[in-house]
Amino acid sequence: MERRNSKKIRLKDKWIGGADSEILVQSMLNVASTDVEGSVAQAKELAAAGCQVIRFAIPNESALSLIEPIKSAVDVPLVADIHFDYRLALGAVERGIDKIRINPGNIGDDSRVKAVADACRLKSIPIRIGVNSGSLEKDILAKYGSPTPQAMVESALYHARLLEKFDFDDIVISIKSSNVQTMINAYELAAEQCCYPLHLGVTEAGTERIGLIKSSVGIGSLLTRGIGDTIRVSLTDDPVKEVFAAFDILKAIGLKNDCPYLISCPTCGRTRIDLVSLANQVEERLRDCKKPIKVAVMGCIVNGPGEAKEADIGIAGGDGNGLIFKKGEILRKVDEKDLLEELMKEIDKL
Repeated sequence: MERRNSKKIRLKDKWIGGADSEILVQSMLNVASTDVEGSVAQAKELAAAGCQVIRFAIPNESALSLIEPIKSAVDVPLVADIHFDYRLALGAVERGIDKIRINPGNIGDDSRVKAVADACRLKSIPIRIGVNSGSLEKDILAKYGSPTPQAMVESALYHARLLEKFDFDDIVISIKSSNVQTMINAYELAAEQCCYPLHLGVTEAGTERIGLIKSSVGIGSLLTRGIGDTIRVSLTDDPVKEVFAAFDILKAIGLKNDCPYLISCPTCGRTRIDLVSLANQVEERLRDCKKPIKVAVMGCIVNGPGEAKEADIGIAGGDGNGLIFKKGEILRKVDEKDLLEELMKEIDKL
């Protein structure tokens, strides 16, 4: 698919934006900012899961002490999430943060905006402007009557102009809403009206089940149209699940191809093996696999080698046993208890 050619911005050793850059997966620590040890441990978990950008809240000056230990623990770009207090942004820059999330319009007069812009420019630190339906300025909200897509885009561009005023344009923009259609429309407008990279997400998306559905619809629909440069799936859950969900969205629409693609049938009355458990086990065993292969887990021979003949390797259930097949060709019959290990042996050969 053709990607929107947004401005390309360096983030530590990575790039955000540009039609040829990888779409980076982000998440955010949800450990209390007072818990340094817990924050470091969670950052390590996120890095191990493949998270490419880690954000954490800096609500006060004491929270700045999080930066150095997390930076020492993981080799992942770190983002300081800051609201209102420009001094926290300056402190984060001094301590080696890789990116700042702040809205310039909320930190005071021009001298404060200039101080942050100058500090970030000096160290090549990008700034993300984050607008959501609950953060609109009073005059913009009065103008539109509600947090419409147009209102949120106008707010985001207002904040961007404050930074541009001081010759700073290493800007990433997010315009999130908990309403999926509003979020989609807002990002479409932003893509038309500015060249900055866009950070996609549905805010306050909910628990794992509904949050994944809303995020898949919102983020996925925009990505299929080439809009979006970095993504975060927001879940009321373990942030590691956000990372897995984000990668699954990218895999589903063909934007991540350095790992297995799993297909499995929904089962029916013909199924004679515990396919649900087997499919879950296969998915878990493939979590760390980096091979760009298609793996099929099918319930019976009707939907096995034939329907999944494009799979590089697969299994089709029988009555207490199953078939191992490769590109639609049957390799051998295997007892049900040995299916998982035999499948993994064939994957190891690929």
